[in-house]
Amino acid sequence: MLKQLKQALFQVLQSSRKRIDFKSVNYLPRWAILCFDTSILLLSLFFTKIIVSKIQKASFFNLGFSKEELVIVLINVLFFILFRTYAGLIRHSTFIDAAKFFLASVATLLLALGLYYGYFVFSKEELFSIPQLFIYSIISFCGLFLFRILVKQVFEVYQRYSEEEARLNVLVYGTGENAIAIASALKSEKPSRYKVLGFIDKDGKNKSKEILGLPITHLNRKTAVLLRIYNAQALIIADSTLTKEESIKIVDSCLEFNYKVFRAPLLSDIEKNTTLSNQIQKIQIEDILERDPIQLDNKLVAKEIFNKCILVTGGAGSIGSEIVRQVAGYKPSKLLILDQAESPLYNIQLEIRHDFPDLNFEAVIADVRKLDVLDEIFKTHKPQVVYHAAAYKHVPLMESHPSEAIFANVLGTKNIADLSHLYKTEKFVMVSTDKAVNPSNVMGASKRIAEIYVQALQKKVMLDSKNETHFVTTRFGNVLGSNGSVVPLFKRQIEEGGPVTITHPDIIRYFMTIPEACQLVLEAGAMGNGGEIFIFDMGEAVKIIDLAKKIIKLAGFTPYKEIDIKVVGLRPGEKLYEELLSDKSTTLPTYNEKIMIAKVENCTHKQIDRDIQDLITIATEKDKNAIVIKMKEIVPEFLSMNSDFEIFDKKIV
Repeated sequence: MLKQLKQALFQVLQSSRKRIDFKSVNYLPRWAILCFDTSILLLSLFFTKIIVSKIQKASFFNLGFSKEELVIVLINVLFFILFRTYAGLIRHSTFIDAAKFFLASVATLLLALGLYYGYFVFSKEELFSIPQLFIYSIISFCGLFLFRILVKQVFEVYQRYSEEEARLNVLVYGTGENAIAIASALKSEKPSRYKVLGFIDKDGKNKSKEILGLPITHLNRKTAVLLRIYNAQALIIADSTLTKEESIKIVDSCLEFNYKVFRAPLLSDIEKNTTLSNQIQKIQIEDILERDPIQLDNKLVAKEIFNKCILVTGGAGSIGSEIVRQVAGYKPSKLLILDQAESPLYNIQLEIRHDFPDLNFEAVIADVRKLDVLDEIFKTHKPQVVYHAAAYKHVPLMESHPSEAIFANVLGTKNIADLSHLYKTEKFVMVSTDKAVNPSNVMGASKRIAEIYVQALQKKVMLDSKNETHFVTTRFGNVLGSNGSVVPLFKRQIEEGGPVTITHPDIIRYFMTIPEACQLVLEAGAMGNGGEIFIFDMGEAVKIIDLAKKIIKLAGFTPYKEIDIKVVGLRPGEKLYEELLSDKSTTLPTYNEKIMIAKVENCTHKQIDRDIQDLITIATEKDKNAIVIKMKEIVPEFLSMNSDFEIFDKKIV
C-alpha cells in the first residue's frame, strides 16, 4: 500500500513538471465567462467602497455588501446577458467587446439612477449614494476592459514566444523585387514559420545597406559560411537571375554542411488562396540535376499536333501520362489515351477532363498485345500521330518473366507499328531506353528488338512510293520520379526511417525529368523524317550513392547518421553503367544541340519479321532459356550480367 502511494505521488510530481501548453486549452464556456465578469463587478464594488470611505474619512469600513449594492450588481449582470458580453472569446477581444461593456455600464447607471429618483420621490429617502454609483460604473467598466486586454496580451505574448521557438532562422538569397516581396510577406505572415535574418547579395552592389531593417551581406565566401555567421538554419533562394550552375553550387554548399535549402516562388506564380509559407518549397533533386533543360521548338511541335487525332499508348503510365498532358496543351482534334491499367487510366481521364474541359478526348482500355482490339481502334479513329509508350520496363521482373517482355515490348510494338502503316498514320514515335544499347538484361534486349523492327519497317515502307508513315524512335536514360525509379524509392525509404538501399557503390546512371523526357518525344516526333533513333545529351552521369546522399540531405537528414545507406548488391541483369550509343554507332547533329541522331546498323524487314515470329512462338511455350537464346541471336551484343542467363553468352558465336 505504501509502495503504491509513493508511485502515485511520484506520478503527480512528474506531471506537475510538464510544461503547460496553452494552445491545448479549450475556450471557456459562456457561463464561466459570465462568472468571471460578475466577480470583477463585485471586486469593483469592493474598491468603490474603499475609495468612498477614504473620501468621507470614515473611521469604520464595512466589508460586506448591502442589498442595494447587490441589486446594482444584479442589474449590471442582466445587461451583460442582454448585450451578450459573454459571447465573445476573451483571447480574441476587439473594440466591439469594449463597446458592449460600455453600453452595459451606461444602461446600468441610467437604470440605477431611475430607481434612485423613483424611490426618492415616493419615500423621500436615498436608496444609495450617487457618487458611489458613478465611481462603481467607472471602475467596473475599466476592470472588465483591462481584464480582456490582459488576457489577450498574455496569449499574444505566449503565441509570439511559441512561434519564436518554432520559426526557422533563414537568409534570403537575392536583393531584387522578388526577394524583397517574399521577405516582407514572410515577416508579416501569421502564424510565422520563418524568421528572416538578412539578405545575400551575389553582386555586392548593396553592401553595408539594409532592406526592411535587415542587413545585406555580400557573397564573398561560401553560402554555408554566411549561414553559420548569421546562425541561420536554412536558405531561401529568391533570385530569379541565378543560372543553373550557380543554383547547383549554392545548394551543394548548403547540403555539404547540412543546411536546409528552399525555393521561393516568383511573384507572378504566388497563389492567392494559399499561405506563402506553404508555397516556399524544398529544393528537389530535379532542381540540382547537373544539366541545362532542353529547349523545345514549340512551333514545330504545335504544327505536328494541332487539330490532329493523336493516340498515346501506355497513356496512364508515368511517361505516357506526361505525354498526354503536353499533347493536350497543343489542342489536337482528338486525343486517345490507351492503357490496360484501369485505375491509372481513370485518374488521368479525370485530370484531363478537369484541366482541359474543352478537349475532345477518349480513354480507351486496351492491351497492345491484342491485334484485333487495336485494329478496331485504328479503323474507328484513324490516328494521325501515334506516341508508343506502352511497355514493361522493370529489369528484375522481366528477367524473371522474359515471355511477358516479348509479348508487351516486342509484339506490342510490332502491332502498333504495323497498324500505323496499314492505316496511313503520319508519324509513329516509339519511346525506347538507353538499356537497349549493348543490353545486359531481357528488358533492354526486348526494347532493342523493338527498335530494330521499327527501323526495318521504315526501310521497307520507304520502298513503297505511297508511303505516308514516318517511324521515329527516341532513346533516353533514367527518368526522375517515374514509376519504379530510384528517386521515389529513396524518398519512401527515408520516410520510413531508412536505410536507403543501393545496389553497388560504383553504379552510375544518366537522369532526366519526366517533362524533359516527354518534350524529347514530342520534339523527335516533329523533326523526324523516318528511320531515326534520337538520343539526348543528358550531361554528366550521376553516381547513385551521391544521388542517395543528396536526397537524404534535401530531406533534412544526415547520411549514415540519421539515415543509413546500405549496399544490397546488383540485381539480375543490372550493369554498373548505361550507354546511349553502342560501340558501332555514331551520331549526327540536329538543329537542337541537345538532340542527336544515332547511326545504327539496319536489318531487313523480312529477316526481323521472321525472327520475331519465331521469338513469339517460343515465348508462347514459356521456355525462358529458349527465349533468351533466341534474343541473343537477334541481338548479338546482348550479354547478360549478374543473371542466370550468362551461361548462354558463351554458346552464341
